[in-house]
Amino acid sequence: MVLLANLADLQIANFSYYSTKSNNNRIEIIPIPPSRGMIYDRNGTPLAINNTTYQLNIVPDKIKNLNEQFAALKTIVDLTDEDIENFQKERRSYKAHRPVPLKDNLTEKEIARFVVDQHRFPFVSISGTLHRYYPYGASLTHIIGYVSKINSQDKQRLEEEGKTSDYVGTANIGKMGIERFYEDLLHGFPGYEEVEVNSRGRIVRQINKHSPQAGEDIYLSLNLKLQLYIEKLLAGRKAAVVALDPNNGEVLALVSSPSYDPNPFVGGISSAKYNQLLNDPDKPLFNRVLLGTYPPASTVKPYISVAALSEGVITPKSVVYDPGWWQLPGTDRRYRDWLRWGHGRVDVLKAIEESVDTYFYQVAYDMGIDRLSQWMNKFGYGKRSGIDISPNEEARGVMPTREWKKQRHKRSWLQGDTIPVGIGQGYWTATPIQMVKALTILINNGKSYTPRFLLYKKSDILNSTSSPMPKPQIEESSLVNVNPAFWQIAKEGMHRVLFGVHGTARRVFADATYQAAGKSGTSQVYGLKQDEVYNVHKVPEHLRDHALFVAFAPYDKPIIALAIVLENGGGGSSNGGAMARKILDYYFLGDDSTDLPDANQTIGHED
Repeated sequence: MVLLANLADLQIANFSYYSTKSNNNRIEIIPIPPSRGMIYDRNGTPLAINNTTYQLNIVPDKIKNLNEQFAALKTIVDLTDEDIENFQKERRSYKAHRPVPLKDNLTEKEIARFVVDQHRFPFVSISGTLHRYYPYGASLTHIIGYVSKINSQDKQRLEEEGKTSDYVGTANIGKMGIERFYEDLLHGFPGYEEVEVNSRGRIVRQINKHSPQAGEDIYLSLNLKLQLYIEKLLAGRKAAVVALDPNNGEVLALVSSPSYDPNPFVGGISSAKYNQLLNDPDKPLFNRVLLGTYPPASTVKPYISVAALSEGVITPKSVVYDPGWWQLPGTDRRYRDWLRWGHGRVDVLKAIEESVDTYFYQVAYDMGIDRLSQWMNKFGYGKRSGIDISPNEEARGVMPTREWKKQRHKRSWLQGDTIPVGIGQGYWTATPIQMVKALTILINNGKSYTPRFLLYKKSDILNSTSSPMPKPQIEESSLVNVNPAFWQIAKEGMHRVLFGVHGTARRVFADATYQAAGKSGTSQVYGLKQDEVYNVHKVPEHLRDHALFVAFAPYDKPIIALAIVLENGGGGSSNGGAMARKILDYYFLGDDSTDLPDANQTIGHED
């Protein structure tokens, strides 16, 4: 009677309750992570792909002595102490009785050895997984970035954004660059499968399946051949080069040298290798194009000319006499020109062509820091460019103002502080991306395009009968109201820099078969005393001047704009100009024969 009563209680009265518990013991919901979207260049060359790799998984709750199991596995696979340490961290985020990854990227030999001895490890298994791979390694890291394992900060952010459920079963997330900025597009949405498992946790059969939604494939504006060519030119240098299409803001190339291979970060880079990168004196982890801040030097003289002309501080016919120095009124403080014997009588065109410092000292004195900073803000200095990379990966630089100095240095602005700003020195610092954006504003007579990498998504092609190319993002700017004649003066001066009789870069571009315009700059790393003479051979390498150059071509209808920074590279017109010539020759002619200075060579201190 007792047995019958209990049987009735189990099978009839509480059937639903015990049936549910039984199913929960044998039926599991397993998330299926989505396939991450691929990344291509403008011509369809894959830049970030998914490879199938195999990982060793273990169900820790089913094993009495994990250390013994690890020791046994070490005889079969190359299981390191770091693998075990990572496993111990990972298992905390997994549900009980679920397999936890122990080792990634198993080799064919390791898989074969394990299969032979699999009977010894009932709660260990091998599974295939999609592994992000970057075929061009270090060449694109500062653009593409990389994915890596989801950490506690990522989890907190996902929870705050209400996206936790989208990452169930996903191990990696975009950490840097395009991978991070377009994470929502690339990631996709997970699916799940309902399976029956046995007492060992192994899947017996599939009951139901809901397929995941793959992430979007995206196409970037990047010209891969140009990117790789520039990288080759910069080998052995600490440098930054960025190239834009001035007609829409599309980024054609962005190279920060040196760089690093992102692939070890995908599965989790070792502490030793990461510290090696972190402590490298050449700073390969540092994106010089977006985070490097340098005095923009004489590259800003065309923009200051436009500002001064617009403010009526100078006219196209204004002439000053340059004896080789300029003296601050009411003081004995002299500011030298790069040409010690001076340039004689100088108007605005000659001042740009020959990069006459004294002319712009006077302009800065007459304009004052308030008007100078306001105008240069309009050219994008002192604020982020808006490029489609995380704001945390882009510096603002410094466009100094009275308020900035008061807050930063607790001192008032002095009249002498304004003078070096006129030649892009002093407190003024800028990133290469700001330099090239300012150049495109000049090219377009005040119209400003936001730099961008994304051309289109694959779904745009499938869902559109017309071109999938999005419209350029145009920023509002009062510069469009500037007199067109003033823009032309600045551009003509830059053309003379390359092709004028006394242009600072005329020797580099003397035999060019296309017309271009540019401006050199030599950015001082440390200040010289009033009577001190710069001697490149006596200055330690890390204190040598930076070589800067901005250029665009063709002159009449530009399709490429460049900004170049060669750290401790010497003269802007010789070294920076030679680099610009080499890049433009390749872009227009497919020619890579132009001679360049050696990576460790510096040529003079001229502008």
